[in-house]
Parts: sequence; C-alpha cells; structure tokens
Amino acid sequence: MRFRSLSTVVVTLALTVSMAACGGQRKPEPGNGAEGGRLTIATGNTTGVYYQLGGALASLISDNLEGYRATASETGASVQNIQGLTAGTYDIAFSLADTAADAVQGKNSFAAPQDIVALTRLYSNSTQVVVRASSGITKMADLKGKRISTGSPNSGTEVIARRLLTAAGVDPVKDVTAQRLGLPESVDAMKSGQIDALVWSGGLPTSGISDLTTSMGAKVRFLPLDDVLPALQKAHGTVYTAGVIPAATYKQPADTQTIVVPNLLLVRKDMPDDLAGKLTSLLLQNKAALVQVNPAAKGIDLKNAATTDPVPLHAAAKKAIDALD
Repeated sequence: MRFRSLSTVVVTLALTVSMAACGGQRKPEPGNGAEGGRLTIATGNTTGVYYQLGGALASLISDNLEGYRATASETGASVQNIQGLTAGTYDIAFSLADTAADAVQGKNSFAAPQDIVALTRLYSNSTQVVVRASSGITKMADLKGKRISTGSPNSGTEVIARRLLTAAGVDPVKDVTAQRLGLPESVDAMKSGQIDALVWSGGLPTSGISDLTTSMGAKVRFLPLDDVLPALQKAHGTVYTAGVIPAATYKQPADTQTIVVPNLLLVRKDMPDDLAGKLTSLLLQNKAALVQVNPAAKGIDLKNAATTDPVPLHAAAKKAIDALD
C-alpha cells in the first residue's frame, strides 16, 4: 500500500487536530464502515491523547484509504467507546486494555460479553493522580474524606480510579466526595479549589495535565502509586504494571512511581478483513507521523502490536502485523 508522504501527512494531521479541538464536541454519525464510506472513531476528552491521536488517525484514513472518510468523535472514553462500538455508533474505538478485557468477559460495566476484537496494541497509559500540595495527601489512602474527580462517567479513568481507591482501602462510594468530571472540567475544578485531587489515565504527556502543572506550579504534585499496585494486581491481574512518570514530562522535581495499562484499538468482529488489514498497516506504518501529533505514540511498538490478550486480535490484523514484522 502506498501512503502519502510523511511531511504532508504531519501538516494535515496538525491542522485536523487543531480544527477539531476548536469545534468542541460533535455528535457522531452512525458508522457504516462495513459497507464503505464513513468511519467514525471513538476517542476521549478533548485535552486527552485519545482525541489527538484519533484526529490524526482519521486524517490518515481519509487521505490514504480510497473510498473512506473518517471523523474522530469526542467521548467519555473506554466504556462509552465500547458501548458505542457494539451499538454501531462507532466503527473504531480507543480503549484501555483493562476495560476491553471486562468487555470481552462480560463483567463489571458490561452485562454480557461484547463482540469486539483488537486491531493492535497501542501505547500504554500512565495513571496520573494529581493532588493539591496543601491538602496533606501523600498516598492513595489519604484520599478518604477528600473531594476527588474520578473521571468522566463510563470512562477507563473512572474504572481505574475506583479500583485504585478500593486497593487503598477507601470505599469509592462512601469514603470520598466523588465528582465524575472530564479532564478539562477536572483541571478547572483543581484550579478553582473545588476538588482536592484528580485521577487521569492517559499517555505522556497529556495536554490537560500539562496545563494544570504549568498554571499551578508547586501548588500541585503527583501521588506515587507503587504502594497500591500489589493489591490492584491481586484483584484484577497483571494488566496493571509498574511505571514511571519522568520528572521532565511535567517539569516536576522528581520522577513519580505510577501504574500503567496498555491501550488497544478496537473494532467489531464483523469488520471486513480487507478493511481491518489496511487500517492496521496504515497505523503501524505511520507511527512517526502520530508521534509528531503526540509523543505518547512513541509507545506504539510493532514487536508487541499483537499482544492484546484477553481481547482477541482480528485475524486480518494479525496477518498485517506479521507481514510488517
């Protein structure tokens, strides 16, 4: 497959993401990707990495796959994305691997197994818990009795926020004043003093978190999460692993120990083989262009692209990955 030149694609991607961010939330059109035509991509909050990379992927599709036009839709992220994917509202969806695992197993947010498969593994999300420096919070257990944003309703951030609190011995319903805010609203609430902490699961860097740390400086800091990782793994498995938020990412005084979880790009099981293969190749062969839109895309690695268990990999995606390897 021949793709447009990298320099042309990067300029187009930057313009696409900028225009999308200015336009606010758009109502998604029903997906009809199985028949050709328009493809709708479920992303996340406007200041998150999903939204930026989703806009970039939409531009790549529109510019390179003959007969297809793609658009990226702002959403509440993982859970909502999968619900919309299986309902036919979206054709492609970004999701955290832990939420996607719940979906294929039919548990927690999903009453029954969902008919989804992965095209590829993407970069990993870092769990970012930011607290007000004056709050006295030094570990997750200290969030008891505090005001905390647990993320957008039906988002992967909300899933991991509740699991983190539980792992720390804090009841996410009874022990905290939880506000289910998207990232832009969470950042505003931190700035105005309406909440003491926020949880965010996203790539590094996330523009909304950069905005918060730049504007508030030493008035906010990141919470280390290594103390709750063992309990989290015991309850939910090794999809959660140890990671680090480098100090340079948000100009902090030191690195922060955190928890990471992979992201997956999902489609319905009935996506035609030809389209699934082309989409997989398109994304993996244009990693450099995606990195220029957001550095989190550096984590996309052909060596682990097929590592999506327990979410099945689309058969045509596997062939495409094997052909590139």
